[in-house]
Amino acid sequence: MAHCKGEQDDWLTVSLKYLLFVFNFFFWYLCLLLVIFLVELVAGVLAHVYYQRLSDELKQHLNRTLTESYGQPRAQEITAAVDLLQQDFKCCGSNSSADWQHSAYVLSREAEGRRVPDSCCKTVVARCGQRAHPSNIYKVEGGCITKLEQFLADHLLLMGAVGLGVACLQVSRALGRGGVCEV
Repeated sequence: MAHCKGEQDDWLTVSLKYLLFVFNFFFWYLCLLLVIFLVELVAGVLAHVYYQRLSDELKQHLNRTLTESYGQPRAQEITAAVDLLQQDFKCCGSNSSADWQHSAYVLSREAEGRRVPDSCCKTVVARCGQRAHPSNIYKVEGGCITKLEQFLADHLLLMGAVGLGVACLQVSRALGRGGVCEV
Protein backbone atom coordinates (compact mmCIF):
# COMPACT_ATOMS: atom_id res chain seq x y z
CA MET A 1 0.00 0.00 0.00
CA ALA A 2 2.84 2.36 0.75
CA HIS A 3 4.17 1.56 -2.71
CA CYS A 4 0.88 2.78 -4.31
CA LYS A 5 0.91 5.92 -2.21
CA GLY A 6 4.42 6.73 -3.49
CA GLU A 7 3.37 6.17 -7.12
CA GLN A 8 0.34 8.40 -6.59
CA ASP A 9 2.55 11.14 -5.13
CA ASP A 10 4.96 10.83 -8.08
CA TRP A 11 2.09 10.99 -10.55
CA LEU A 12 0.60 13.97 -8.74
CA THR A 13 3.98 15.74 -8.67
CA VAL A 14 4.54 15.12 -12.38
CA SER A 15 1.02 16.34 -13.20
CA LEU A 16 1.45 19.49 -11.14
CA LYS A 17 4.83 20.18 -12.76
CA TYR A 18 3.28 19.69 -16.21
CA LEU A 19 0.38 22.01 -15.38
CA LEU A 20 2.79 24.58 -13.96
CA PHE A 21 4.84 24.39 -17.17
CA VAL A 22 1.72 24.84 -19.33
CA PHE A 23 0.47 27.80 -17.29
CA ASN A 24 3.94 29.33 -17.28
CA PHE A 25 4.16 28.92 -21.05
CA PHE A 26 0.80 30.62 -21.60
CA PHE A 27 1.68 33.38 -19.14
CA TRP A 28 4.85 34.21 -21.11
CA TYR A 29 2.97 33.81 -24.39
CA LEU A 30 0.38 36.37 -23.26
CA CYS A 31 3.13 38.69 -22.01
CA LEU A 32 4.88 38.47 -25.38
CA LEU A 33 1.59 39.13 -27.17
CA LEU A 34 1.01 42.16 -24.96
CA VAL A 35 4.50 43.51 -25.70
CA ILE A 36 3.97 43.04 -29.46
CA PHE A 37 0.60 44.77 -29.22
CA LEU A 38 2.11 47.69 -27.30
CA VAL A 39 4.99 48.03 -29.77
CA GLU A 40 2.53 48.10 -32.68
CA LEU A 41 0.41 50.68 -30.90
CA VAL A 42 3.40 52.89 -30.03
CA ALA A 43 4.80 52.60 -33.58
CA GLY A 44 1.47 53.69 -35.05
CA VAL A 45 1.16 56.66 -32.69
CA LEU A 46 4.78 57.74 -33.22
CA ALA A 47 4.46 57.46 -36.98
CA HIS A 48 1.40 59.69 -36.89
CA VAL A 49 2.98 62.20 -34.51
CA TYR A 50 6.31 62.40 -36.35
CA TYR A 51 4.82 62.52 -39.85
CA GLN A 52 4.65 66.32 -39.71
CA ARG A 53 8.21 66.56 -38.42
CA LEU A 54 9.34 64.25 -41.22
CA SER A 55 7.56 66.45 -43.74
CA ASP A 56 9.28 69.56 -42.39
CA GLU A 57 12.68 67.82 -42.49
CA LEU A 58 12.08 66.80 -46.09
CA LYS A 59 11.24 70.33 -47.11
CA GLN A 60 14.24 71.75 -45.30
CA HIS A 61 16.89 69.30 -46.49
CA LEU A 62 15.83 68.08 -49.94
CA ASN A 63 16.30 71.44 -51.65
CA ARG A 64 19.70 71.91 -50.00
CA THR A 65 20.74 68.40 -51.03
CA LEU A 66 19.69 69.05 -54.63
CA THR A 67 21.48 72.36 -54.92
CA GLU A 68 24.65 71.56 -52.98
CA SER A 69 25.36 67.83 -53.30
CA TYR A 70 23.91 66.59 -56.59
CA GLY A 71 26.56 65.75 -59.18
CA GLN A 72 29.47 66.38 -56.82
CA PRO A 73 32.46 63.99 -57.01
CA ARG A 74 32.07 62.62 -53.47
CA ALA A 75 28.28 62.36 -53.59
CA GLN A 76 27.60 59.64 -56.17
CA GLU A 77 25.09 57.95 -53.85
CA ILE A 78 23.15 61.19 -53.44
CA THR A 79 23.18 61.79 -57.18
CA ALA A 80 21.91 58.27 -57.86
CA ALA A 81 19.22 58.61 -55.18
CA VAL A 82 17.98 61.95 -56.54
CA ASP A 83 17.93 60.56 -60.08
CA LEU A 84 15.92 57.56 -58.90
CA LEU A 85 13.56 59.81 -56.93
CA GLN A 86 12.90 62.08 -59.91
CA GLN A 87 12.35 59.19 -62.32
CA ASP A 88 10.19 57.06 -59.99
CA PHE A 89 7.99 59.93 -58.85
CA LYS A 90 8.01 61.69 -62.24
CA CYS A 91 9.04 65.03 -60.76
CA CYS A 92 11.83 67.55 -61.09
CA GLY A 93 13.42 69.55 -58.29
CA SER A 94 12.45 69.93 -54.70
CA ASN A 95 9.60 72.40 -55.24
CA SER A 96 9.85 72.79 -59.03
CA SER A 97 12.33 72.43 -61.86
CA ALA A 98 13.40 76.03 -61.14
CA ASP A 99 15.23 74.73 -58.03
CA TRP A 100 18.01 73.53 -60.32
CA GLN A 101 18.86 77.03 -61.63
CA HIS A 102 21.22 77.79 -58.76
CA SER A 103 22.51 74.28 -58.10
CA ALA A 104 26.20 73.50 -58.03
CA TYR A 105 25.63 70.85 -60.69
CA VAL A 106 23.95 73.09 -63.29
CA LEU A 107 26.56 75.80 -62.75
CA SER A 108 29.43 73.31 -63.19
CA ARG A 109 31.20 72.25 -66.39
CA GLU A 110 29.98 68.66 -65.91
CA ALA A 111 26.44 69.80 -66.65
CA GLU A 112 27.44 70.59 -70.25
CA GLY A 113 24.78 73.28 -70.56
CA ARG A 114 21.97 71.32 -68.91
CA ARG A 115 19.34 73.39 -67.19
CA VAL A 116 18.17 70.38 -65.18
CA PRO A 117 19.60 66.86 -64.71
CA ASP A 118 18.66 64.30 -67.32
CA SER A 119 16.63 62.44 -64.69
CA CYS A 120 14.05 65.26 -64.91
CA CYS A 121 13.27 64.31 -68.51
CA LYS A 122 10.12 62.42 -69.37
CA THR A 123 12.20 60.32 -71.76
CA VAL A 124 15.76 60.11 -70.52
CA VAL A 125 18.34 60.47 -73.27
CA ALA A 126 21.82 61.98 -73.21
CA ARG A 127 21.70 65.74 -72.51
CA CYS A 128 17.91 65.92 -72.56
CA GLY A 129 18.17 68.30 -69.58
CA GLN A 130 19.47 71.07 -71.85
CA ARG A 131 15.94 71.81 -72.96
CA ALA A 132 13.79 72.66 -69.93
CA HIS A 133 10.43 72.71 -71.67
CA PRO A 134 7.21 71.26 -70.19
CA SER A 135 6.93 68.80 -73.09
CA ASN A 136 10.34 67.44 -72.12
CA ILE A 137 10.64 68.03 -68.35
CA TYR A 138 8.35 66.95 -65.51
CA LYS A 139 6.61 70.12 -64.38
CA VAL A 140 4.85 68.88 -61.27
CA GLU A 141 3.28 71.50 -59.06
CA GLY A 142 4.99 71.23 -55.70
CA GLY A 143 7.90 69.24 -57.15
CA CYS A 144 9.26 66.05 -55.66
CA ILE A 145 8.42 67.16 -52.11
CA THR A 146 4.69 66.94 -52.84
CA LYS A 147 5.03 63.55 -54.50
CA LEU A 148 7.22 62.18 -51.72
CA GLU A 149 4.92 63.48 -48.98
CA GLN A 150 1.93 61.89 -50.70
CA PHE A 151 3.78 58.58 -51.00
CA LEU A 152 4.73 58.64 -47.31
CA ALA A 153 1.22 59.63 -46.23
CA ASP A 154 -0.36 56.83 -48.28
CA HIS A 155 2.01 54.22 -46.96
CA LEU A 156 1.90 55.52 -43.40
CA LEU A 157 -1.88 55.12 -43.43
CA LEU A 158 -1.53 51.61 -44.83
CA MET A 159 1.11 50.62 -42.26
CA GLY A 160 -1.01 52.06 -39.44
CA ALA A 161 -4.11 50.22 -40.64
CA VAL A 162 -2.27 46.90 -40.94
CA GLY A 163 -0.65 47.33 -37.52
CA LEU A 164 -3.97 48.19 -35.89
CA GLY A 165 -5.67 45.27 -37.63
CA VAL A 166 -3.01 42.81 -36.47
CA ALA A 167 -3.15 44.21 -32.95
CA CYS A 168 -6.95 43.84 -32.83
CA LEU A 169 -6.72 40.27 -34.12
CA GLN A 170 -4.16 39.44 -31.45
CA VAL A 171 -6.29 40.89 -28.69
CA SER A 172 -9.48 39.20 -29.91
CA ARG A 173 -7.72 35.83 -30.21
CA ALA A 174 -6.15 36.19 -26.77
CA LEU A 175 -9.44 37.17 -25.12
CA GLY A 176 -11.65 34.81 -27.11
CA ARG A 177 -9.60 31.67 -26.62
CA GLY A 178 -7.75 32.37 -23.41
CA GLY A 179 -4.51 33.00 -25.27
CA VAL A 180 -4.48 29.67 -27.10
CA CYS A 181 -3.70 29.97 -30.81
CA GLU A 182 -4.91 27.36 -33.25
CA VAL A 183 -2.69 26.60 -36.19
